[in-house]
Amino acid sequence: MIIRKLALAVLLGSIGCNVNAADEFVVEDIQIKGLQRVALGAALTHLPVSVGDELSEFRISQSIKSLYASGHFHEISVFRDGNAIIYRVKERETISDITFDGNDDIKDEQLQESLDDSGIRIGETLDRSVLTNIEAGLEDFYHSVGKYNAKVTSKITHLPRNRVNLVFDFEEGDAAAIEQINIVGNELFTDAQLLEKIELTYDSPWWNFMAQDRYQKQTLQGDMETIESYYLDRGYLRFNVDSTQVSMSPNKEGVYITLNVTEGEQYTVSEVEFVGDMAGYEETIERITPLRTDTLYSGAEVTYSEELISNFLGRFGYAYPEVKTVPEINEEDKTVKLVVSVDPGKRVYVNRVNFSGNDVTSETVLRREMRQMEGSWLSNSWVEASKMRIQRLPYFETVEFETTPVAGEEDLVDVDFTVKEQPSGSFTAGIGYGSYSGLSLNAGIQQNNFLGTGNRLGFQINTNRYSRNANISYTDPYFTIDGISLGGNIFYSEFDAGSANLVNYNQTSYGTGVNFGFPINEYVRLNFGAAYKYSEISNLQSYEQIKDFYKIFQDPENPDAKLNFNTYDLNGTISRITLNRGTFPTAGSSMSLSAKVTAPNSDIQYFKGKFDSKFYFPLSRDHRWTFLTRLEAGYGNGYGDTNGNDFLLPFWENFRAGGSDTMRGFENNTVGPRAIFRTSTSIPGLPGEQEVLGPDSDAIIIDNRRSVGGNALLIGGAELIFPTPFLDESYANSVRTSLFADIGNVWDTEFELSDYEEIDPVYFNMIDDYSDPMRFRASAGISIQWLSPMGPMIFNFAKRLKTQEGDDHEFFSFNIGKTF
Repeated sequence: MIIRKLALAVLLGSIGCNVNAADEFVVEDIQIKGLQRVALGAALTHLPVSVGDELSEFRISQSIKSLYASGHFHEISVFRDGNAIIYRVKERETISDITFDGNDDIKDEQLQESLDDSGIRIGETLDRSVLTNIEAGLEDFYHSVGKYNAKVTSKITHLPRNRVNLVFDFEEGDAAAIEQINIVGNELFTDAQLLEKIELTYDSPWWNFMAQDRYQKQTLQGDMETIESYYLDRGYLRFNVDSTQVSMSPNKEGVYITLNVTEGEQYTVSEVEFVGDMAGYEETIERITPLRTDTLYSGAEVTYSEELISNFLGRFGYAYPEVKTVPEINEEDKTVKLVVSVDPGKRVYVNRVNFSGNDVTSETVLRREMRQMEGSWLSNSWVEASKMRIQRLPYFETVEFETTPVAGEEDLVDVDFTVKEQPSGSFTAGIGYGSYSGLSLNAGIQQNNFLGTGNRLGFQINTNRYSRNANISYTDPYFTIDGISLGGNIFYSEFDAGSANLVNYNQTSYGTGVNFGFPINEYVRLNFGAAYKYSEISNLQSYEQIKDFYKIFQDPENPDAKLNFNTYDLNGTISRITLNRGTFPTAGSSMSLSAKVTAPNSDIQYFKGKFDSKFYFPLSRDHRWTFLTRLEAGYGNGYGDTNGNDFLLPFWENFRAGGSDTMRGFENNTVGPRAIFRTSTSIPGLPGEQEVLGPDSDAIIIDNRRSVGGNALLIGGAELIFPTPFLDESYANSVRTSLFADIGNVWDTEFELSDYEEIDPVYFNMIDDYSDPMRFRASAGISIQWLSPMGPMIFNFAKRLKTQEGDDHEFFSFNIGKTF
């Protein structure tokens, strides 16, 4: 196009000017007319002639080409007036605005990025010749996804001052449906067997809405590779897809696909030979490689072996090994000798480890998680371990790394980590609603990355209808350079159990504690602590389950007096964490076993143990689909005795269940044994008097609404984590949606139910329902977790599947919490 314009301009210049083409003259003046946006000085810089030069036809042609090459003009003509030469130009229009209309399959951002690469952007001059290529390229894209009726048209609207608006009009249409897929040449496997392995399909039932029955060129290419791999993995080394025909129906709405294949013969591995330099690891490489003689050739095993050897050498600094398997085929006996050629290359060392994206977090916090050290050889396992450790920190959303060769050095690289921070501090807000408990609120402040140091500072002030508490805690996870942590806390709490779905009592407590921990290895950690706690119990509504505990401490002369307890406890936890991320993990596991025991000089002697585990199983390669299982189990009891009475677990230390942290769909503290009240029965006697009957006539009353907890806990659950519908993929690390099922219960193993069997058989059956170890409560629903700028929040919509008497009036619950 440009060449034709140049030729035309030269022709006009030679024919339309007043000078004979053969004449040569000395230029006395140069004029450029028609300039609007381009300055005269800027235009003259593109001319290869100056005043005083002698001009010929060739030099005039060269000057026109130079002006066209500047990119500012789309029409140029030349005239001579005496010894003056005049260039008359028309400037290219300037793009004032670019809009897209009708593009559903391609985002505006992607289109603009493509235009930028072609020089089409706002403020730049418009090259009309490029528009045609862009239109054709976009239509080719639509054809590749089966939309053969798609059309892309660019429209130019002229504006004053030589400006234009550019509009791309899209008519995408529907993708062509696959009418039929034929495979020709297959005898070993049927069409149905092969078509079952690929993504593209046809004639799918209406209910299979996930079927890929729309033609896409890229998908077809992948399906051809799938079929080839299917044969290669079964020994058919000579398999080949000879040709592919894709034909359209006349209306371009249907596609017929034909694959012509040659299956060939099946080959057996006769020998595996390793050649080259294996950096002294010959024996290990031969042992870990799965290739064996007298087995069918498998392309998957060959590829896996090459990757395995490369990764193995990469652990020892050989970052760029070349591993290639050459098959030597023997057509006579249909065998193949595999020659594995290994070239480790030079051992590569790390020059610098660099970090970017940590605007808040100190670089020291990142460096102390490094397992890849500067100055040592580059190890892929060390780098991956470093990435994993950073990713487990709760204040990073994503972590990526790349190795960059150092200029002029063959054996040095820089390892560049790029992190994306997420809110490490949170203003914790909780809202709950239940048909009995009503509305509850709580609030608090937690900073997991205090001043970018990686230290945790918490200041919690929570208040709702049944509790008020304050807690200040601080933890330094790297109190020493080798990972020993140190922390402590101070707390104060007031608790009204009667308003929390529990039996009535008030508890005021305060105390302090200190803890420290140290790592055993990369995944296992030990933590120990000691604490002091003062507790005051008042307004206790005595019920049967705590009578044995209460009689040890009550004042017979003043049964309503407050109870005061001082306890000193020691605690320890061993945990093993292999999660791939600190927040919203998708793979790995988390297990912890914790124990707490009060010192013998405490007012109450008891112990508690708890096991907690979570396992994440990725279901897809991108980890967007994940299956989660969890188990929580606990047991506690007293030890020793006082005044001939055995110590029991204090009732305020009982395990409780219900709520977003344990069993969703149930209100807080509503799962487990209910309070049992035993009352005497009286009959009317003389006027103004009543006669109290004996113990055999006592009655049992059960408060169905209130749980008292228990000393044993068992809760399990399963979740299917899936991409949040209608939400952009960029939010995958801040919003999580899952379907869940929770099951579990709480029991009091020290309470003897048989003591009440003869008193009231009807109520005894209800008691048995509350406390039978084989009776579990269950719920199911959907959970949406959002890592908001103010901190994590949970929305649970759950239905109770199996409840206990008195619960079934409420089937759904909604709550917002802070714990994942």
